[in-house]
Formats: sequence, structure tokens, C-alpha cells
Amino acid sequence: MAEEKGTAGAPLGAAEDRKGTLAILLGAAFLMATSAIGPGFLTQTAVFTEKLKGAFAFAILASILIDVVVQLNIWRILAVSGLRAQDLANKVLPGLGYFLAFAVSLGGLVFNIGNVAGAAMGLNVLAGVPLIPGALLSAGLAVVLFLSKEMGRAMDRFAQVLGFVMIAMVCYMVFRTNPPVGTALKEMVLPSTVDWMIVLTLVGGTVGGYISFAGAHRIIDAGITGPRALGDISRGAVNAIGITGLMRFLLFLAILGVVVMGTPLDAANPPASAFRIGAGELGYRIFGVILWAAAITSVVGASYTSVSFLRTLAAPIESYHRWWIIGFIAVSTAIFVTVGRPVTLLIFAGAINGLILPLALISVLLGAHRKNIVGDYKHPMWMSVAGYVMAAFTLWMGFTSLGPIFTMFQK
Repeated sequence: MAEEKGTAGAPLGAAEDRKGTLAILLGAAFLMATSAIGPGFLTQTAVFTEKLKGAFAFAILASILIDVVVQLNIWRILAVSGLRAQDLANKVLPGLGYFLAFAVSLGGLVFNIGNVAGAAMGLNVLAGVPLIPGALLSAGLAVVLFLSKEMGRAMDRFAQVLGFVMIAMVCYMVFRTNPPVGTALKEMVLPSTVDWMIVLTLVGGTVGGYISFAGAHRIIDAGITGPRALGDISRGAVNAIGITGLMRFLLFLAILGVVVMGTPLDAANPPASAFRIGAGELGYRIFGVILWAAAITSVVGASYTSVSFLRTLAAPIESYHRWWIIGFIAVSTAIFVTVGRPVTLLIFAGAINGLILPLALISVLLGAHRKNIVGDYKHPMWMSVAGYVMAAFTLWMGFTSLGPIFTMFQK
């Protein structure tokens, strides 16, 4: 994608270079954000809103602050080094990058089955399309996207358009459900209930596994690297979390307006029932659009990022990475169509992803202080300290979640 190179790439002229760089950074921010906003994101938000009511606002704020620390560390260090996460990890400890690439790609594949299922369910809610044809149609659209001559720009624009669609529709639902905004804002800073496990669960769902590297690998592929680009890169990382946080908070408000009515949500599909209670059949159709948009953008983000972890580990993957991405989508869809959604594997992959984030973050942080990786760049001490604290928290969460998983497998 040489035609996309910006700050550290081919000279395009100052104005064009600047405009192209900002467009790519915005696209990378939306790619990361929409990768995080998937079917699980919608379900988590509904379940936790019903459980904590207005106090969930504090959990959202706390998770956003943690996410910003994680993303700033990852985006800045990888961009300065010009290396994808697996290559940096191999320089920190030979072989570590291969393990990281395998773990992220496997987790991404399993989650992508769920993303394809979510897209199929979205079309089913929206237009009554049966699940298997819905999955094939959605996967076909994603494949067409990666067949585009300017694959990177097509992916950026796709994520931006659907991201704006989701935000606009959730805004409408906030207007319809009329939530107690004042109570939510008060609970954000003075919570009546604090559940740190929920906070860490939100962090894992927002920047866990492949998600935290979606935007970072995108800007590296576009050539936006080096110390000169640090200001733009930092803003891009914060924007990515800001978009995700905005969507989470708006969705929380929309569902809070339903929860305070006293009507319990359907445990089988909490977000769908919230939209139906809040706005009738129109709300249910709007949920179908949001679910499809959230799922299909996650299919794109998961496929692109998972293959990006394999590209530099084998020459054939680097040379034909576009076809590997398409193959990744095809395999995910084939498994869903032939086997269905493997719920147990999805739960297990979620627990493993909780361990991937601290491992990847620690690898990146260790690389921040190696001259053979970042040259003369001096990573801010507060970012390093905060990064290690976040790694410790997420590592604890990951191991805590493994106990119930192994118990489930033994039954």
C-alpha cells in the first residue's frame, strides 16, 4: 500500500501529506474502535447496565482511562520502532513474537466465528434473512472490501461510515428512552457501587487480544512511523478510545432509560430486548442495523489484524497477505455455516485473550527501552509505570477468569 504512505513515507507535498496522514489516522482510530464494538460489546453493555444501573457510568469512565494508557503505550512504541508487535516481541525475546502471533491469530479466528454469527443475526433481525445466507452475504461484502485496489483506504472508509451509523442510531435511542442523564453523570464521579471486575472485563473487551493492535498495525502499514509522527499518533490513539467510549456511554444511556422503567431485559438477548422495549418494533430493527454494523466491522478488523501478526513471520503470507485475509474470512464463515457458533470455544478464547493483552503490553514496554528497537526515543516514565500497572491488573483478571473456564471443560 505504498500509495498511502504519509508522515514517514513517500513525499506527497506538505498539504497532501498532512491531509493523507490525518485521514489514515482517523481511519485507524475507527478500525480499532469498530473492532472493539462487536456483538459481545453490545451484550456486555446491556447486562452491566441492568446490573449496576447508573453506577455503570463510573465503570465506563474508569475503563476508558485504562484503555487510553494501554493504547498510548502500544501505538507510540510500535510506531516509533516501525515494527509490528510480533517483530518487536521477537527482538525483546527470540521466539516470543511467534508465540504472540499464534495466540492472537487463533483467538482472532475463534472470535471471528462469533462476529460472522453476529452479522448473520443482525440481517435476520433487520430483514428476516436466514442465518446461513446472512453469514454468506456479510462475509462476501467483507471479501469485496479486501479485493479493492486501495484496500487500506476502503477499509478505513468502511469503518468510518458504519461507525457513524452506529453512533447516530444509538443517539436516536437515547432520545427515545429519555434516560436520567443527571443521575448517570453524578454516578460517574460518585458511584454508589464499584465493581472492578466489571471494569477489567470492559478493558479486556475494548483493548484485549487483537483489538489493541488493529489501529497500530494499520498506521505502520501506511508508513506513519518515527518520532516525527508522535503527536499525531498519540492523538490517533486517544481518538480511537474516545470513539469506543462515546459509543459505550451512549449505548449505556439508551439502555439505562429502559432499565429504570422497571422492565427486566430478556436474558436470552439483553440488548435486543432493551431496544424493543425502548422503541417497539422500530427499535428492534434499529438494533438489527447496529448489530450487523458492529459485527461486520469486527469481521474486517479481526481478519486484517490477525493476519498482520503472521505477515512478517513467513514470506508467502507477506507476499499474498490480501488473500490470506480473504481466506481467514472464508474459514471463519465456513466453520459457522457447518458447525454453528462454538460457544464454549468463544468463552475459552475470551479468557485466553485476557492473558494475551498483558503479555503483549509487557513485550512492547520492554522494547521501549531498547536502543536497537526505538533508537534515541525516550518513552515517558509515567506511561511505562502506568502501562506495567495495567498489565498487572489485566494479568490478574485473565488468571481469575481461567478458573471457571477449566471447571466448565471438566463437566
